[in-house]
Formats: sequence, C-alpha cells, structure tokens
Amino acid sequence: MKQGKPLITFVILSMAAVIAIYAAAHLLDTFEEPYKTTQVYAYTADDSVLAEGLVVREALVLPAPSGILEVTRAEGEKVGIGQQIALVYRDTEAQASQAQIEELEMDVALLEEAVSQTGDLESAARLDQDVLQAMVDLRAAYAQQNYNQLREQVMAVKSSVLKRGYTYGDGLTSADLTARLNKTREELAVLTRQSARATTRVTAPEPGVFSNLVDGYESVLTPKTMLDLTPTSLQQMIDRPAGEDSSSMGKLITSNTWYFAANLPQAAAARLEEGRKASLRFSGELNRDVEMTVEQVGPTEGEETLVIFSSNRYLTLTTLLRYQTVELVFESWSGLRIPKQALRLEEAEVDEGTGEVLRPRRLGVYALVNGRTEFHELTIVTEGSDYYVVRPVGTGPEVLRAGDIILTEGIGLQDGLLLEY
Repeated sequence: MKQGKPLITFVILSMAAVIAIYAAAHLLDTFEEPYKTTQVYAYTADDSVLAEGLVVREALVLPAPSGILEVTRAEGEKVGIGQQIALVYRDTEAQASQAQIEELEMDVALLEEAVSQTGDLESAARLDQDVLQAMVDLRAAYAQQNYNQLREQVMAVKSSVLKRGYTYGDGLTSADLTARLNKTREELAVLTRQSARATTRVTAPEPGVFSNLVDGYESVLTPKTMLDLTPTSLQQMIDRPAGEDSSSMGKLITSNTWYFAANLPQAAAARLEEGRKASLRFSGELNRDVEMTVEQVGPTEGEETLVIFSSNRYLTLTTLLRYQTVELVFESWSGLRIPKQALRLEEAEVDEGTGEVLRPRRLGVYALVNGRTEFHELTIVTEGSDYYVVRPVGTGPEVLRAGDIILTEGIGLQDGLLLEY
C-alpha cells in the first residue's frame, strides 16, 4: 500500500501539470487573438428527403424509314398533326439537291426584302444591328454549349450578312436586284420539280412534342402500366434499363402531363396526401423546383413506398429525362446563417433604484462596423448541428445583412466597443 502512494501522487501531479499547461496555452491564445470573426451569408435550410425514380410519359415511337434520314425537328419542339418531322432522301444526290433548294429559298427571301428596302441610313443601321445580334446569339449558344438551335443560328448569321450585302452591295441597282430575284425563282422551281420524286416527307400522325431519344421504356413504362408498379418492380426497371431503340428515328410525346414514379422511405411517404401538391427539386437538364401533384401513395414493401407525382409544366424540358434522383422538399426556411457560438443572450438592463426595465432581454450577435461592435437583435428560424438560420428584428439600414462581419469569440463585448488588432 505504501509503495502505491508515491505513484498515485505522481499521476495526480502529472495530470495537474497537463491541465495547467493547457489552460496557460488557451489563455495565451486568448491574449494573442482575443476576437474571432466570420461573415454572414444568406442560406436556405430544407426539410427534405432524396427520392429515386423514373420519369413516365405517353409517347408514340416513330419507326425509321429506309433511305438517308434527316430529322428536321429540334429536341423538345412542338409538332402539329401533319407537320414535317423529317426528310428521307433516296440517295446522296437527292440530299445535296435539298440543301441547294434550302439555299435558294433563303436567297429568294433575302432578295425580296432587299428589293423592298428604302436604302436610307435608318435601314442600313437596322441591317447592321441584325448582323451583330445574330453573331451575339450564336456566340452565346456556343459558350453555353447549347446546340439545340445551332443550325438556325448559323443560318441567321449568314442571312443577315447576305441581306446586308444584297441591299448595299457595290453597283447593285433596283433593276439588278429584281433580275437576280427572278432568275433565282426560276432555278428554285426547276430544282424543286426534279427532286420531288427523290425526297419523301415524314409527317406527324398526331400532335406532340418531338424527342430524338428512344430508350426502350416507351412500351413498358406508360401512364397506365405505372399504376401497377411496386417498389421492387420499379427498382428492377431502374437497375436494368431497356436500352435505346436503334430502329426508330425518335418519338412524339403525345400527352400534356408527365409523371415521376419514385421509391420513398415509408416515413416520408406517410407525410404526403393524394391530390395535394409537393415540391420536387430536379437537377440536370431540368434543374429547378417543380410543384407536382401527388397522384398515388403506395404500395409499400418493407421500409419503401412507391409514390407517383404528376405535372403539366415544363414538358418540353423533360424529353431527355428518365432516371432521376430528386429532392422532395417538405419545407424550407430562408434567412441568414450564423455559427452557434456567435449567438449571444444579453440580459435585461434594470434600474437598481426603481426596478424599471430599461432594456428587455435580447438575442442577437455583435457585428463589426468600422472597427466598433454593434449588437444586432435576431430571431431563430431553424438550426443545424453547428449553425442557426436567423432573421433580423426590425427594419432599416442598421439590421444584420448578408455579407456583414460578426464576432464568434470575444471577451467583454458591448455596443460601441473599439476593437484593436
């Protein structure tokens, strides 16, 4: 027993020394850097859950005809019944003739406008502006990697330049332009007759939205078949995609409503009600929050429930969507995000003689303004693990705003304190 006492004493002294060193280091750090700051920024906290599922649409698959196919509709473009979707050429010569026809058609339109121009300075300025705007649009589409209307934008640049040249070219009189217009019309008529037998137009059998993508789900996942889905069968469709159909040239989405069938945790699905609205946050091509209707809740297998949502908005932006992981947002809170250690509770100020409350108790932060501290009162909206989302109390130029600097650590803070670093 006696031999153990010196050992215990040594351990206790060692622990005391470690604590003393830690306290001294912390105190020294406090003296060296008595105040710490951070920046306030706008923040939105969501009560949400991730949902994995498939987009469902009513679609008509368009078989690819034999020959050289040229699709003339852009992705997501609306097409009326009987309107052209594609051209089919018998051979490469017929394809070249069609390109020449399009060039001549554009020349006719440009020459007709050139003949009607007044030739004054105002017309010249407008044509110059058209050339500039067409080039700006083309450049913007290239920078954003948006090639859906690339052909039309390139033609717009060419059209504007040619229009300027026809109207104000050197030595071109009104008679010259009229003669050139008549000659071009004759060439167009002859070429159109010659190529008519070698080119076939493919038209829309019914109205819809055109899409180039045929992924194989069109026949197995429809608005009717989705009502028989279970969490297991939906997951099997997600895990084993049908694969693109190479024998088709595209499809027409023929309904105005599109759906999203998703597997949700049972607890999250229980918070939904059929017929009510829900907010789904899509990424990728759609990249926005979409308010959708809850069409069906159930069935449930284990801890997962199948839920079907519907919407009649953004149909032309969803043509390429199929598998999606979205965020189902139940509620959102917006405000300013601050660290929890920055929030301070200032006790009420009371007159010791009369007991009158001079200033009520308040909750807020100290901001650094022109080297001095200012107390900004706040209310808590919600909280995370290490932060609060807050809103300022009151209005005016002195309330806390995004971008302000606040103190997260400091000793003896009070309004108007001059901080020296």
